[in-house]
Amino acid sequence: MRQVKNPFGLEIPHPATASVAKGITLTPDCLEDCVLTCYWGCSVQKLHEALQKHVYCFRIKTPQALEDALYSEYLYRQQHFIKKNDKEEKYCQLPEDAQVVDFGPVPRSRYPLVALLTLADEEDREIYDIISMVAVIHIPDESYRLSCRILYQYLLLAQGQYHDLKQLFMSANSTAPTSSHTSPGERSTDRSLLEKAGLAEDETELHEENSKDCVVCQNGTVNWVLLPCRHACLCDGCMKYFQQCPMCRQFVQESFPLCSKKEQDEDESTCILQDVLPGRVF
Repeated sequence: MRQVKNPFGLEIPHPATASVAKGITLTPDCLEDCVLTCYWGCSVQKLHEALQKHVYCFRIKTPQALEDALYSEYLYRQQHFIKKNDKEEKYCQLPEDAQVVDFGPVPRSRYPLVALLTLADEEDREIYDIISMVAVIHIPDESYRLSCRILYQYLLLAQGQYHDLKQLFMSANSTAPTSSHTSPGERSTDRSLLEKAGLAEDETELHEENSKDCVVCQNGTVNWVLLPCRHACLCDGCMKYFQQCPMCRQFVQESFPLCSKKEQDEDESTCILQDVLPGRVF
């Protein structure tokens, strides 16, 4: 397993204020100049057909390539140019004349919003293995008030593969805050709605702590991600002694380091997740 650099990052800075009627604010964080293209009301079927076309037919490395694959099966499109390392918030909203207040009951035929990040410079597409990122975003409306969140993120590779970006589970000294400041009852309702819509992940997310120390020796820096459980909890010294995850006891099928020994020696204080999207792995 080899490490690759992900040039794309996307966050929702104010999820509590987002709605189909009021729009949504997105914060891109990219290592190169990029183009952010937002598709409102994108067809669920056509989007997944487009991802398959990326594998078998042609590469989705530009907004036009995705539009060709979607056959224009979306309601409205917005586009923003993103400068390198620019973290300025971008506001996206459906026009009033679109007269869309909701996307109907679940299961839905359209995603509220699909955000595509692509490299703006053609030369950059030759440098990076990852050439674009697709984010499927749920936005509350009158029919479905589940809180705003990124449902899926897909990284599209130049070689024709695509990967679903997943969260890493870190250990910690204090309980990690949950997204959107929701109460336990609201989170339970949200998950129930996700399961009803077929959007919930199979495994239960373990909200662990956020510490740099190995959970075994409490001394070494956490550097190993265990698969399939995705716990990042062991240092280089302890990793060789475990065939099961010390956090959940699941057998380890694969593992990979967050940074090489050389990188650690160069700067022990450097954050181990700087070159990939924080807290996620594909």
